[in-house]
Amino acid sequence: MTTTHKCVSKGDWEPQKKLSKQSEKKMTEHSNAGPQTHFEISASVNTCDVAFTLGDKLTEGKTKIVYDVNSAVDGQCLIVSKDIITAGDFAKRNVMEGKAEMSTKTSTDIMKLLNHFGIKTSLIKWVNRTSFLAWTCDMIPIEWVVRRIATGSFLRHNKGVNEGYRFSPPKLETFYKDDENHDTQWSREVLEEAKLVCGGVTITNDLIDKIEKMSNAIFEILEQMWRAEDITLIDMKIEFGIRSDTKEIILADVIDNDSWSIWPSGDKRLMKDTQVYQNLTEVTWSDMKNLKENFRWVSEKVNKAVEFATTKSGQGKVAIVMESASDMTHCNKIKTKCADLGIFCQLYVSSAHKFTDGTLKLLAKVEADAVYNPIVIVAVAGRSNSLGPLLSGNTVLPVINCPPVSEKWENADIWSSLRLPSGLGCVTSMSPDTAATAAAQILAQRNFSVWAKLRVQLLQNWLNVKDANLNINE
Repeated sequence: MTTTHKCVSKGDWEPQKKLSKQSEKKMTEHSNAGPQTHFEISASVNTCDVAFTLGDKLTEGKTKIVYDVNSAVDGQCLIVSKDIITAGDFAKRNVMEGKAEMSTKTSTDIMKLLNHFGIKTSLIKWVNRTSFLAWTCDMIPIEWVVRRIATGSFLRHNKGVNEGYRFSPPKLETFYKDDENHDTQWSREVLEEAKLVCGGVTITNDLIDKIEKMSNAIFEILEQMWRAEDITLIDMKIEFGIRSDTKEIILADVIDNDSWSIWPSGDKRLMKDTQVYQNLTEVTWSDMKNLKENFRWVSEKVNKAVEFATTKSGQGKVAIVMESASDMTHCNKIKTKCADLGIFCQLYVSSAHKFTDGTLKLLAKVEADAVYNPIVIVAVAGRSNSLGPLLSGNTVLPVINCPPVSEKWENADIWSSLRLPSGLGCVTSMSPDTAATAAAQILAQRNFSVWAKLRVQLLQNWLNVKDANLNINE
């Protein structure tokens, strides 16, 4: 069957069910959600940072409203959050003062983080406390749910699986967005046969492959973000859309505290997400106060993690030690790749043959720095490479040889980097990019930002091969 879904929104397309007049009045009194009607261009001009005025309402969902915008750049919309919390397909809902602001902040921070690492999202920029500017998307009516730990609804639908079962790799499930039928779970086969059409793009098997890879990458990046705060990401739901102007598949909708299950210290009793609300049989004033504090706690944690990841280099650096200043061009290639991965490099010149004592003194200084900040050494020496082995034989720090061998002597010179005395652990890479990547993989164990950039690089490598295969068979 072929199903076409036209949804020029960034979220739920179901009309909002009516609250009581008292609740509507309370929302009006307490919500910060008045959409900004005019937005001036900022100082740093780029193609998506322009003045706009508010247009017509495109759609309204349970927790947000989507507005068209009038701007010099086509294909943009304004996402405005509401001060409302819901559960059970809107069977339970309450006004929660401040939720719109906290949800907007969390979602824009998460999308800012993913954009920074190279995952394309619909976010253009934060506008005010309760709204953000986004690329207009035709939403794919599927929720991709990624699970690391078995809990909640998964246990109800899979009798015999114990709570706490760990999925390796993460478990991926798909649910067709249909509130009347409580978001029916679809198998991969059903999704393939549905041949959904969104924004003129058919969701083919190959596009499903891409979305699945993107979903896992997004989950694992956010899992690492939370792990750095001693918080376990249990599961999360992700939605994608077809960007109306470019027809790209991008992460759309929102990712906020309604989107995931998170357990501080891996303890379910300490959960901070919307599941706390879903578990309540009655909702008291005290419960709402606790929920609001949970949302504020999550928003602050996310903001702290994102600000650090996008503005600080974090732990770890690469010390590039070259035998001669004539190797600078080769070293700069390593430095450039490290910079792309968010790693600071420091360059040194020191000859193992001509400056042995000075090289060992330099090594002692590098080791002293490594007490406080992890360091990987990259040794750059052509001809007879004794620099890497000398460094490796006198330190426990990882050493990577990256010799700038010449075409004439390549076959002879490389052996001094490959045939080492016993007991030495330095490895050899002929490519500056590969040496930098190897150093990054070592440092990534203690640096979330580097880990995330490497994870996106893996995703992009896969997508490049996938696209190459598709293009060659067109």
